[in-house]
Order: sequence, then C-alpha cells, then structure tokens
Amino acid sequence: MTEKRTARAAGAARQVPAGPAGFMEPAAPGESAAPTSPAEPADPVVPDSAALAARELRAVYSRLRRTLREAGGASDLTPSQTAVLSRLIGDGPASASALAAAERVRPQSMAATLAALEQQGLVGRRPDPEDGRRQVVSLTEAGLAQVADRRQARQEWLSRAMAEHYTEAERATVLEALALMDRLNR
Repeated sequence: MTEKRTARAAGAARQVPAGPAGFMEPAAPGESAAPTSPAEPADPVVPDSAALAARELRAVYSRLRRTLREAGGASDLTPSQTAVLSRLIGDGPASASALAAAERVRPQSMAATLAALEQQGLVGRRPDPEDGRRQVVSLTEAGLAQVADRRQARQEWLSRAMAEHYTEAERATVLEALALMDRLNR
C-alpha cells in the first residue's frame, strides 16, 4: 500500500478511463489523464493525504463509537432506538412523522421503533395540543434516566481513558483536532 501511495505521489500512477465499463489503464508517459470524451466531466482531484485522513478518521470513529457503546453499559436497544432517544433528548417531543423525517426512515419503520420503545416504557405518546388527530412522542422518566445513565457512563470512561493514555499536551492536540473536525459540519 505504501508503494502504491509513493508511486502515485511521483505521478507514475496516473490513470485514464478505458471505456464504458469504467476500467482504468495506466497513462502512458507524457499522456494526459483527461477523460476519453469531452462529455465526461473530470473527477475532482483529491489529495492522497485527504483520502488517507478520511479512511483513518472513519476507522477510528467506528472503533471509538463501538467502545463508547460498550462503555455505556449493556443495552438491548437497537441503534435506531438509541438514535430516537437521543433525538428526543436533544430536540424535545415530536410526532412520529417528524421523527421519521429527521432519522430519514420510512414512517412504518419509525412506528415499529416507537412501539418497541413504548413497550419498554422509555417513551410515551399524548395528543398533540395543536392537532388532536396527531400524537406527540416524548421520553418517560425511565427513558430520561436510561439516557442520562448511559451518557454519564460513557463520559466517565472517556474522561478516565484520556487522563490515563494522553499527556496534557496530547489532550490539547486532540482539542485542536476536534475544532478542525467541527468545520466539516458547517
């Protein structure tokens, strides 16, 4: 893999499209890596360092997310159920259709998720004061307690791990990197 990156950095791995199937062939010396037909737009050039950083960030994020999930304690909640609880904490009560739109799932899928959460006593429904035909979903006391307990456990684990594994200077570097990462969300 390192050899491939080194060759690409030296310009030896430029490629050109080889036809409609999308297979690529190395460009001949002195040959341009432009598309074969003028109708095809050229792909934007992404620096190797950006692609590498994206891959590494995704991998680290996935591992950290799994570890934080485990640190939050055993839970029989699915990722969809956890996402709904988090959304209700952050955004407050909402209709099932608003939750489905926010989570980008079909209303039928959201109905199943909410039914499971309601069965566990984590959410409740009440008539919408503005439209009696609709219902508003909100967290119950048990739902609030479960979310708070799991967040507290994850926060404590992460704080302890950062104190044990990083120096003060390294924690400052993490904070700087997080500020840079936050720019991706804007």
